[in-house]
Amino acid sequence: MDMETRNGLSPPARSKKTMERLLMALNCVLLGVGVTGGQLLSRLYYNKGGHRQWLSAWLQTGGWPLLLIPLAASYAGRRARDRCAPVLLSPPHVLLAAAGLGLMTGVDNFLYAWGLEFLPVSTSAILISTQLVFTVLFAYLLVGQRLAPAAVNAVALLTVGAVLLGLHASGDRPAGVTGRRYWLGFALTLAAAVLYGVFMPLVELAYRCAARGGRAGLTYAVAMELQLVIGIVATAFCTVGMVVNRDFQVRVARVYAYVRALGT
Repeated sequence: MDMETRNGLSPPARSKKTMERLLMALNCVLLGVGVTGGQLLSRLYYNKGGHRQWLSAWLQTGGWPLLLIPLAASYAGRRARDRCAPVLLSPPHVLLAAAGLGLMTGVDNFLYAWGLEFLPVSTSAILISTQLVFTVLFAYLLVGQRLAPAAVNAVALLTVGAVLLGLHASGDRPAGVTGRRYWLGFALTLAAAVLYGVFMPLVELAYRCAARGGRAGLTYAVAMELQLVIGIVATAFCTVGMVVNRDFQVRVARVYAYVRALGT
């Protein structure tokens, strides 16, 4: 009985709690590596002469097929327990909302990629971190999130940092970037931060809808389903942008020229 009630949880419940924490830690590590590495690689791409913003935006969500791995494992587990288990756990209206969030993500990624072309990584990172300010604001307005003292302090510090950065923004322009383009990048990155600040509370609303109307409530598999739909739609949006911008034609022409050069 002591084993069953230690810390108020039975052994299966403790095992489930441990697994949830491990999954959360893994997602945090992957998010940190992805955000940091993505910014550095994008800046390196622009430093080496790249200027395809749609391609840079596409790469931010192009890894969505990796989400199929945990989803396939989850589905296999459900099928092992129930031969009639559904493929998707989220209700259709929540998946439709996730598709709308995917479009928002695609726009946000493009704004961020475009702004990063004209900004150094340090400036872009500080500006995009102001999304916390807008996240707190819209979380209060849209989902009724209470403003904790720690959140208010963080918002105040980020706001002061962004203001100070704006006052001393003329000395850190990348080589070859004019003042007008620098300020364009400044505005685009701030717009991306605002849009992401709206995006996060909307994701919370989608999770709440999934928890209320889904077959299994809000589980890890349901969250991954929504993230998968968001990634697919955002990547498709950026793919259309690449087609309109003729990015694929440029790549094909370069490959053709390279093959011809090898042949001669």
